Amino acid sequence: MRPASNPAFLSKSRWLSGIQTCNVHAKKTTKPAAVAKNRTKKVTSKPAFIEDYGIIGDLQTLALVSRSGSIDWLCWPHFDSPACFAALLGTPDNGRWLIAPAARARSTRRYLPQSLILETTHKVKGGEVTVTDLMPPRDSHSHIVRVVHGIRGSVRMKMELTLRFDYGRIVPWVQRKRNGQWTAICGPHEILLTTPVDLEGKDFSTVSKFTVRKGESVSFVLSHAHSHANGVKPKSARTAVTQTQRFWKKWCAQSTYKGEWKSEVERSLITLKALTFAPTGAIVAAGTASLPEALGGPRNWDYRFCWLRDATFTLLALVHAGHHAEADAWRHWLIRAVAGSPDLVQIMYTITGEPLHQEWDAFWLKGYAGSAPVRVGNAAASQVQLDIYGEVLDALYHARRAGLRGSQSSFALETALLERLETQWHLPDAGIWEVRNKPRHFTYSKVMAWVAFDRGIKMIEEFGLEGPLRRWQTIRGKIHRQVCRNAFHPKIGAFTQSYDSFELDSSALLLPILGFLPIDDPRITSTVAAIEKKLFRNGFLLRYDTRKSKDGLPGGEGVFLLCTFWLVDVYKLQGREREARELFARLLSLRNDLGLLSEEYDPKARRMLGNFPQAFSHIGLLNSAFNLSKVIGPAHQRSQSHRR
Repeated sequence: MRPASNPAFLSKSRWLSGIQTCNVHAKKTTKPAAVAKNRTKKVTSKPAFIEDYGIIGDLQTLALVSRSGSIDWLCWPHFDSPACFAALLGTPDNGRWLIAPAARARSTRRYLPQSLILETTHKVKGGEVTVTDLMPPRDSHSHIVRVVHGIRGSVRMKMELTLRFDYGRIVPWVQRKRNGQWTAICGPHEILLTTPVDLEGKDFSTVSKFTVRKGESVSFVLSHAHSHANGVKPKSARTAVTQTQRFWKKWCAQSTYKGEWKSEVERSLITLKALTFAPTGAIVAAGTASLPEALGGPRNWDYRFCWLRDATFTLLALVHAGHHAEADAWRHWLIRAVAGSPDLVQIMYTITGEPLHQEWDAFWLKGYAGSAPVRVGNAAASQVQLDIYGEVLDALYHARRAGLRGSQSSFALETALLERLETQWHLPDAGIWEVRNKPRHFTYSKVMAWVAFDRGIKMIEEFGLEGPLRRWQTIRGKIHRQVCRNAFHPKIGAFTQSYDSFELDSSALLLPILGFLPIDDPRITSTVAAIEKKLFRNGFLLRYDTRKSKDGLPGGEGVFLLCTFWLVDVYKLQGREREARELFARLLSLRNDLGLLSEEYDPKARRMLGNFPQAFSHIGLLNSAFNLSKVIGPAHQRSQSHRR
């Protein structure tokens, strides 16, 4: 349901302050409990660069932590829940949690080895502290743990906690408990803050100033529970750190990857795991919503959902890394999501496998760097995108080849999907990039329809399953001939974005990877050359030229990282090993200091763009690393799926 449109509601909740607890070197609170005046503070600040964020998560949601120590994005209790920290898309008054030195500091950070535990070191005149941030894998409740530890001298610290539910709109009811803990209630949410420092209420926020000296540690634990339940159970910071370290170390030990770039691969695998919704096995496309593809522009989308398009790329990345349990969980989510009537299959689903129905504008948020509108939900869910049939069939085919358990039981569903595609493949659609104007006959969509029937045929031929083999072979051949006739333009020597179009599209790089044509086919060779000539920007690829395209939206965007990883894979298949490695190294250099990638990049401004961290970018990194490290990587494996 769309939120009410009265921003004045923000000031109608009561805010109780004056919490007094014992403290190590803390400033004493003398103000009595009071109700804040009917006003909100006005805050102006420049947003942190996207690359200045790290993530922590508990396998059901994640938080973005800035280099300065502010948690500016958190959706509780799940990835797709309304945000309670939304400063990322607005101002600090839309919710954040800052723990940082009171004085200006020089800050560095890292992840503890084989973990998602973030450690930030702040150096100030006269002292040094580390702030350790983590979310332990969830038990009955979700927790954020922040521990400040004194390294040298003494450091004066500040803490500012501003909770705003419903994407920064609603102030919770805040009160203290007798044991010194602090609670906030808002509808179904109950939040508990446990800390030894004194707290006070100020301008609808909870603040504190405290000092940490060498050898001392001060902890903060913020816990979430449902307000109708039996209350929040506090979490020991020490226990949380131990449990989280143990969990991630054990998980990383399951990896079977032994090739080059081991640390880069491990960080991308941890990031992909952090984007996994553990109860269902779903993997969200990104942990954020509405981060712009061009600063100040309207290409701002909500990516906290699961695209069927990601299926094969994700499954192969996990299988090749030895994480078969996650690959199997993802396959089960996929089957549950598309189960039911084939004519109602959507391109994306929620983390629980439910369809999406709406997109709306959080108009009270100004947007990251003024990039509006701030979109919640995703209207593309209602589009017809024919490529998803190929992605689903391709993923389930490779799941069988990988020997994932229970893979044989889904063929009835796959047959029903192909029967639906028999009546749909010849129609125009919205394409892989989800254009918001009239449908077209997109080349990639038609190729993926070919993939769907090809993999259905392979499952009959290789696994002895029963199906209409001859009929599917006839349709496969018909689609192949049509694409070669209508999508390849001899004048420009390339497969183009759609039939009767002269626009180039990087998705054409997937034709040899998918096995549609051999890598040495002259039409593939000339297509790769045309894409290199027309879509390269400062050493990286555009997905297509959005400034010239009639895709229904104004403005341009950055280079698209996944497309550039596809080019690495094509270079590898072409035997252009040196160019593949050089391009891969260039892509690795775009990661931030924590090894994280966004969706896009502005090479001129040297800024990350798009939602963050982006699963597709990290999946591209993983598959390219596997392709370059192995004789038979994911790209070779897929390209050989079709033996003509």
